[in-house]
Amino acid sequence: MGLQALFFYIFAFVAVASAFMVIAARNPVHSVLFLILTFFNAAGLFLLTGAEFLAMILLVVYVGAVAVLFLFVVMMLDIDFAELRAGVLEYAPVGALIGVILVAELIVVLAGNAFTSNAAGTGASPIPLPSERTNTAALGDVLYTNYIYFFQIAGLILFVAMIGAIVLTLRHRTDIKRQDISRQVARTPEASVEVVKVKPGQGI
Repeated sequence: MGLQALFFYIFAFVAVASAFMVIAARNPVHSVLFLILTFFNAAGLFLLTGAEFLAMILLVVYVGAVAVLFLFVVMMLDIDFAELRAGVLEYAPVGALIGVILVAELIVVLAGNAFTSNAAGTGASPIPLPSERTNTAALGDVLYTNYIYFFQIAGLILFVAMIGAIVLTLRHRTDIKRQDISRQVARTPEASVEVVKVKPGQGI
């Protein structure tokens, strides 16, 4: 067994074990930390296969942004986790169905790979050799030429989803005084000053 195979088994074992601990850990903070460990090992597997760009994106986007955001949200929000765990059995059938579908997809992919050993060179866009074109450049060629419109549509959908999440979570509180510059500039002396005529001998 070579050194590359040894690292593959190490990364794969730690990734599977940490992925299991994500759903088995009782503390949500520990679950997020195990999720970050899973991402790191998945990035190591990408590096072993020569996909250094995907490994970098996995670390920068998922570990550097998504997982850290999950960690801060779990630590800062006062969430009743006992109430959340109470509804686990209610969604267990749906989760089991999704798990069966994922296992079936993995079997189909592994079976297709077993029957087609040279699948990389038989596709619509064959994977070039690393000596001819780097992995990052090859992904850029395919993404920004053949799939540029799908890439733009995906970015637009994510942008709309981000705006929708901000609008849904925005709460306008009426008990807070806010400054309106346009109303202050548009005020006139008649609307700002009130002249009160007081009769002699009377107070205001």
